[in-house]
Amino acid sequence: MIEEDVAALLGRVSLGDRDAFAELYRQTSPKLFGICVRILGNRGEAEEALQEIYVKIWQRADRFSQGQAAATSWLAAIARNQAIDVVRARKPAANAIDEAYDLADPAADPEKSAVVRAEGRRIDACMEELEKDRAEAVRRAYVEGLSYQELADTFAVPLNTMRTWLRRSLMKLRECMER
Repeated sequence: MIEEDVAALLGRVSLGDRDAFAELYRQTSPKLFGICVRILGNRGEAEEALQEIYVKIWQRADRFSQGQAAATSWLAAIARNQAIDVVRARKPAANAIDEAYDLADPAADPEKSAVVRAEGRRIDACMEELEKDRAEAVRRAYVEGLSYQELADTFAVPLNTMRTWLRRSLMKLRECMER
């Protein structure tokens, strides 16, 4: 799958070319399906999400701008966001998440769990050392999967500024974690 080919197909899809849409599906569906399976952990849900993803691609192909993002990144962001929406929809309330967090996993290794929790606390502490907007941008990029452009729009900053924020924030996090 060549990036330029995918971008060209998206351009044709934006004009309503069904043959281009079929070819785009053929070339990109394995990657997008993999993203869905990884996030959802369920092939059935991933297949349903994939259908919704391609409906969105058909409807939004005219919003893709080659200068803004790579075509495959744009498609992956749509897939990731759709899969996350499915996860959110299947969880009834935040309380259920909190309750599930406290449940004991009989197969879990207590030592490994302690290490993971300690690392989580270290990451949280390091995130608090970042400026509030930078920490929020890092969370939204690496936990929620927002693209640079989506983050730049959300925080009302230029795209390159957002890239700089994330790069510098990750460097600060790395320094903090190594202390």
